[in-house]
Order: sequence, then structure tokens, then C-alpha cells
Amino acid sequence: MNLLAIILILCASFFQGTFGLGMKHISPLKWENWWILHATVAMIIFPMAWSVIAIPDTFNIIMETSNDVLMIAMFFGFLWGIGGILFGMSVEYTGISITYGIVMGLAASMGSLIPLAQMETLPENYTIVLAGVALLLVGVAITAYAGVQRDRLSKVEEVKEVEDYEDGDTLVAPEVAVTTVKKSIKVGVMIAVACGVLSALLNVGFSNASPIVDIAVNKYNANATDASLVAWVVVLVGAYIMNAGYAIYQLVKNNSWSGFSVKGSGKAYMWSILAGLFWFAALGVYGQGAALMGKLGAVIGWPMMLGISLIISNVWGYRMGEWDGAQKPFKQLLGGLAVLIFATCILGYSNI
Repeated sequence: MNLLAIILILCASFFQGTFGLGMKHISPLKWENWWILHATVAMIIFPMAWSVIAIPDTFNIIMETSNDVLMIAMFFGFLWGIGGILFGMSVEYTGISITYGIVMGLAASMGSLIPLAQMETLPENYTIVLAGVALLLVGVAITAYAGVQRDRLSKVEEVKEVEDYEDGDTLVAPEVAVTTVKKSIKVGVMIAVACGVLSALLNVGFSNASPIVDIAVNKYNANATDASLVAWVVVLVGAYIMNAGYAIYQLVKNNSWSGFSVKGSGKAYMWSILAGLFWFAALGVYGQGAALMGKLGAVIGWPMMLGISLIISNVWGYRMGEWDGAQKPFKQLLGGLAVLIFATCILGYSNI
């Protein structure tokens, strides 16, 4: 086992599990104003700057890569961007906990299994890899279930807070205007499944960009770990086209161009940039760790990163009080996290 590779995956998991904190600080900006800056930093400025600093011949390497490789890598990045949009749609139908559980499970498993299936010959230890991925799915399912139970408890608490008041001799409930939009949970689950599969394609695009890494290493004598950065530059161009395109569509649709200069938005802009830096830091460091793992890097490193990042994101949630008053779901969460840790150990062992 390459210890440095494991350390890099752990660091990538920290960044992946932390960048979402920035999304709690979008106000007073509108989503599209915040997101286009975030996407530009995360998918264009930071990846290109890091790659050029590490490998000055970055753009020469890209120009020498066949168009077929470039197009397929960008195409998978573009499809990943569609998955991000579907995530928000699924939440409207099923809620954040169910959606997140389905998406994380499928993104981790499909993002590992598709590159494995694309290998000309399966490695001897592929059964260990499959066992680790299967166990990771179990851990994600348990944590998602714990999240659903926590949400149910919080809704019960909200109902209890609606107090009755006394009107003469009669106890009358206060009038509450409630608008309920009936949406099919089956539709929501189908959207979440599509989102999970598409979200996995970011890693598939990275895996299919390996010829770019080969050119960087073999022709330009680049370090294998740094060469992965060039591959991300290509994949994320496709991702940016989708993300920026949708943000611009929202800017036009909502006529929110003036929102860029809204008063008191400095903090929101700061979080947008920080979230962008953390988001690509996760991918960049993951790519370096995956390179050190060898041919199975994209197969093993991806589910490891997503599994550990789920643990880290829940640690942040606990520190922010998201699990207060939900002791039983929290115990279920701990059980799920224990399974995720065990699954990560199995995946790490498969790289020995």
C-alpha cells in the first residue's frame, strides 16, 4: 500500500467534505450570481493555474492529445454538470437526505465500477474491490436512513411548536396557511438515480483522460502525480460549459444581472471563492493520490474519497448542531459511519 496515496486521498476527502459549507453563505446574492463565480474559480481559474505552475507545458500537452480523447473527457464532464442540476430537482420531490444518500451511493459505486469495467483485463483482487464498494453502499444507505429519521424528528418538533391559544371558553388552533405541492416520490427517486449515475461520470471522464497523462509523463517528463492535473483541466472545461451555461440561463431568466452589486455581498463572494478552491483542491489532490495507486487508482480512490468525505461532512453537521435532539438517528449515523470506515479500509487493502 502506498502510504502517501492514502494520505492524499484523506486530504482530498477533507476538502470534498468541507467545500459545501460555503453554500450556506450565498445570501444576499442569488444562486446564479454566486454560482457562476464559484464555477469559474473551481473549474477554470484554479485548475488551469495549478496545472500550469506544476507543468508549464500544460497547453502543449493538450494540443498534442487526440481530439477523440479530449472530446470524450469533456463530454463526461458536461454530463456530470447535468447531474448537478438534477440534484436540485430531486430534492424538491424527495428531500435532501434521500437524494443525498442515493446520489452519493451511485456516484461512489458507478464512478468506481465503470472504470473497472473499461479495463482490458480485470485485476486479480477485483473481488476485494467489489466487496469494498458493496460495503460502502451499505454505509451510505445507513447514513441516508439516519438523515431521513432526523428530518422526521425535526418536522415533529416544528409541529409541536405550533401552539394552540385560548379564545373565551374554546381552545382554537391558530390559522396556518399551508401550501402543499403534491409530487411523486417515485419521480424524485428516478431523478436522483439519474443524478447519481451522471455524478459518477466526472471520475469516468478523468479515467478516460489517461492518454493526456501518458503524453505528459512520457513526452514531457512530467511527474505522474502532477500530470493528473492536465487531465482535470480538460474534463472540467466540459463541466464548466454546463454549469456556466445554466447559471447564465438563470441570470437571463430572472434578470438578476444587477445582483452582482448587491449591498453586503462581500462575505458571500469570499465564500464562493473559498468553496471553489476547496472543491478543486479535492479533485486535484485526489488525482495525485489516484496516480500513486497505479492502474486501480480511479477504481479505488474515488469511492474512498466520497466515503470519507461523507464522514467529514457529517462531522461538520454535528458541530453545527444538525443532530441536536436526534439521539437515535445519531446512533444510526455512527453505525453507518463505522461501516464506511470499514469499507474504506477494505478498499485501501485492495491496493496492497
